[in-house]
Amino acid sequence: MDITRRQSLKTAAGLALASSASLNAAPAKDPSGSLLGAPHRIPRTGTGLQFATMNGARVDHKARISKQIGVNYAICGPGLGRVAPSEYEATLAKMKADFASIGMQVAGVESHPVPAEKIKLGIEGRDEEIENYIHAIKALANVGIRVLCYNFMAGLGWYRTQVDAKGRGNSLLTDFDLTAAKAQGLTKWGEIPEEKIWQNIEYFLKAVIPVAEKAGIQMALHPDDPPLSPLRGIGRIVTSAANYRRIMNLVPSPVNGVTFCQANFIAMGEDCVSLVREWGKQKKIFFVHFRDIAGTREHFTETFHDEGQTDMVKMLKTYHEVGFKGPIRPDHAPTLDEETNDRPGYAIQGKIFAIGYMKGVMQGLGLPYA
Repeated sequence: MDITRRQSLKTAAGLALASSASLNAAPAKDPSGSLLGAPHRIPRTGTGLQFATMNGARVDHKARISKQIGVNYAICGPGLGRVAPSEYEATLAKMKADFASIGMQVAGVESHPVPAEKIKLGIEGRDEEIENYIHAIKALANVGIRVLCYNFMAGLGWYRTQVDAKGRGNSLLTDFDLTAAKAQGLTKWGEIPEEKIWQNIEYFLKAVIPVAEKAGIQMALHPDDPPLSPLRGIGRIVTSAANYRRIMNLVPSPVNGVTFCQANFIAMGEDCVSLVREWGKQKKIFFVHFRDIAGTREHFTETFHDEGQTDMVKMLKTYHEVGFKGPIRPDHAPTLDEETNDRPGYAIQGKIFAIGYMKGVMQGLGLPYA
């Protein structure tokens, strides 16, 4: 059919008005608060990897920045040791509401919700700590926080011999050197054999896993960092894939699983892709720490996410392929220019870089993330 000049002008005018209205309309947003419609944007389905950052119990500067760069999930250290067990649930509910107020969902808690050093050491007072732990598990379930990341590093937490090693552009990195650690001697706890730690973790798991399973709380065990034993005289057992399998078989349960801190598995010398496929198929990976190193378990340096020894693109692709849909956060990252190094590995600028890197990889692969 022929179109007259008048019809053409009328059509063009209509298109111009529609275009003007579109430009003047408020841009649409998805549920995360992000703008919709960018042609390069990979849609967030709400069912992919849940990009998260580490936070305290309250919203602060770092949490607000996390939201500003498009992170919708928070992992929190709830600090329940500061309140009575009767206050656990209200404290967690307040924490959850605080993060919800800036558009972030608390996806899990990390670093033991309550004090647990006596549990790990197997000394007097551990039964009271276990009782508090059980109260915390029930409180987490009641407020709808399902992931509990814990570790079994007795006497020492994650450990470095240097926290200001110079990296790219004079950034500050953390470094571990076994020779330097040995030179520091024993801790106040003296020598603790691995067998004692095995006894302690079995005692703990037999007490808490049945409660966690009933409550629907995923107990995500973090590897020892660094993954070697002994460390300054203290036996460590969460140091290999074989030991993880043994631990999960001590008290078999769908909630007895893994925090896949991938740089630790790299330091162990494990095949990370194969492990993700094995444990992903079993639905035993509850939480991922996405970080990298250069070196071995005896001597390594933590790196930027784009310069370590791991194929980080392949790792993100593999998490997606096995159907992992839980929280994943960039763990220890370098301290950058003009940041304080009072909490090595936890300054915010390195995390901004890491989240951007992770998003870039996922968008480059055409994979959704939550």
